[in-house]
Amino acid sequence: MSFRTIEWRDDKVIMIDQTRLPGEEVYCEYADYKSVAEAIRGMVIRGAPAIGVAAAMGVALGAREIIADTYESFSRQMENVCDVMARTRPTAVNLFWAIERMKRVADENRDKPLDQLREILKTEAIRIEQEDLELCKAIGRHGAALIPEGATVLTHCNAGGLATAGYGTALGVIRAAHEAGKKIQVFADETRPWLQGARLTAWELMKDGIPVTLISDNMAGFFMKRGEIACCVVGADRIAANGDTANKIGTYSVAVLAKENNIPFYVAAPTTTLDLSLENGDQIPIEERHSREVTHLHGFPVAPEGIRVRNPAFDVTPARYISAIITEQGVVSGDYVTGLRGLVAP
Repeated sequence: MSFRTIEWRDDKVIMIDQTRLPGEEVYCEYADYKSVAEAIRGMVIRGAPAIGVAAAMGVALGAREIIADTYESFSRQMENVCDVMARTRPTAVNLFWAIERMKRVADENRDKPLDQLREILKTEAIRIEQEDLELCKAIGRHGAALIPEGATVLTHCNAGGLATAGYGTALGVIRAAHEAGKKIQVFADETRPWLQGARLTAWELMKDGIPVTLISDNMAGFFMKRGEIACCVVGADRIAANGDTANKIGTYSVAVLAKENNIPFYVAAPTTTLDLSLENGDQIPIEERHSREVTHLHGFPVAPEGIRVRNPAFDVTPARYISAIITEQGVVSGDYVTGLRGLVAP
């Protein structure tokens, strides 16, 4: 890939500004944890795995800002840093997984000198980034076998390199199939209201030379009924124990349409996106964002002033609509309760 989504460089976090794509490829530097938290909240970086990496790096930056003489004092201040990161976006479970991992590493090294502990936390954040890249490549390898030769694949939102440390989950499956020599094409839903499909997925695939066609969200059923779509592959922000999956708003509609048209609907996600503490998708918190995202497009109003707006950022697709869940450890289908728990069993 010809871009980096996020990296740690010279004790700063560098991110590609996804709010400015596809028009400008701009990289921003963040030297403190509060600015990283704001970048997550403001969608400079988005996608569950990428948010997890950013949160870990934000915690590592925060640890470098802490002035303390004892681990107890350090730990109290680090708890405040973690609270700021945790309040950025509620749906993506990778955010909370990464924060808890950083807290656990700090506690496991509580006897180390604080300067050494700060370096350990930096190393752990970088390790999370590197692990995510390898996880996505493994997801791609497992998922590529499900993509037929010559298929046209529909994807929704952006679950590519921009949504991860690199390579992608749903787009990782597509990339791996393409790299294996399969002559595939992609239909990318535009994904209102943030247009992640139009701005980000289309941009990524064009950079990689993978044939992509952009469609508006309400065209998916039309092409499915005509037999022009062979399968659907999407990412996930949180997967409950029964396989119910939260993903970008509009995913549920695509899944229902796929079921009606007998088209396989696959979810691609690392096991870090599993939240087995939740029995089903009804328990997944759904973020609601500002009304301006719906009423305005690039700053221009597209709706009457004062109109009432609802703007949920995610919806939940029930497991019965999902043909398989593709993870770095393999593909699970059918009995998701048993299959998903088996992936994380000690």
